[in-house]
Amino acid sequence: MFQLLKTEVKARRGVFTCPHGTVQTPVFMNVGTCGAIKGAVSAHDLKEIGCQIELSNTYHLHLRPGDDVVRQMGGLHKFMDWDGPMLTDSGGFQVFSLSGLRKITEEGVTFASHIDGKRIFMGPEESMRIQSNLGSDIAMAFDECVENPAPYDYVKASCERTARWLDRCAVEHRKLNEAPGCVNPGQMLFGINQGGTYADLRKWHMDEIAKLDCDGYAIGGLAVGEPTQTMYDIIEAVEPHMPKEKPRYLMGVGTPSNIIEGVARGVDFFDCVMPARNARHGKLYTWEGTINIKNEKYKLDSRPIDPTCNCPVCRSFSRAYLRHLLTAGEMLAMRLAVLHNLHFYNELMLRIREALDQGRFEAFRQKFSGKLDRPAADPGI
Repeated sequence: MFQLLKTEVKARRGVFTCPHGTVQTPVFMNVGTCGAIKGAVSAHDLKEIGCQIELSNTYHLHLRPGDDVVRQMGGLHKFMDWDGPMLTDSGGFQVFSLSGLRKITEEGVTFASHIDGKRIFMGPEESMRIQSNLGSDIAMAFDECVENPAPYDYVKASCERTARWLDRCAVEHRKLNEAPGCVNPGQMLFGINQGGTYADLRKWHMDEIAKLDCDGYAIGGLAVGEPTQTMYDIIEAVEPHMPKEKPRYLMGVGTPSNIIEGVARGVDFFDCVMPARNARHGKLYTWEGTINIKNEKYKLDSRPIDPTCNCPVCRSFSRAYLRHLLTAGEMLAMRLAVLHNLHFYNELMLRIREALDQGRFEAFRQKFSGKLDRPAADPGI
């Protein structure tokens, strides 16, 4: 399932295999929350921009169109016409974001739909059933994502409950995979490490969930308000306790520099809505740093977003045209901007893998970590 090819200090180069294909790691998962990338980007577009694995959302698809509908349509791969690897998150983070509309018990979480206020219950078994109906290659365990900072005693109790929830997820997941008519009998289960910003709780929880021998492990509950250095410190604390032969996933992270630093600390999988969200507001990534394409200085700029980029947008359109589309509120603007940013992220991962293959990741890190998050210094950019 996962083969670790080589390491450079803690950075890891690997290959992950699942029912819908093979993934070269480290990898960034492009986020198609409701079965599509926000910004009018289709599954077919993902192939062209180098996406290896797509991520969709259990909570949102449960509400619309309903996971039972997706199952009847043959599963999410068939529904959205994506034949590559796919991960679905558990719904835990969305429940976290509805903190004012939820009630957490040992059984699960009761919350109000953000669409119509309808009361919904989701626990480990429900999350597993929804994800089984969707037919993803990787199902994420149901967990509680706590805010940072949070009181120690609450985080401790939450960690313990999340560990018990993982036990229930594993039992239900195994049962669903073995059931007749299962959409994807080869679906895998990843456990999620929690513990807020408390290193001792993180280590304890990781040791505890590793006993279940999941197919992979994620670090959740970071990039939700804590300082960036705190996030790095927690990854460093948890990493020695993560099984080395299993893939490691840092959930919801992040900027290009966050990803480079995450790889340096032993992470294999990443996802984040940031590149698409920033694109829709005109913040674009280049190898010289970020640019705000809505700035007046690009009004007559005939160059592509990034002269070194080979994405479909940079091959065909100018900065001036993209700026015009954004300021005019044209839908095409969002599509082109999102395509560029996601291509950039996929290209970033490709370059990271090449650097690891060639034993020069640390030099790559020194050159680009930090630089890619800052506004481009070159006046020409």
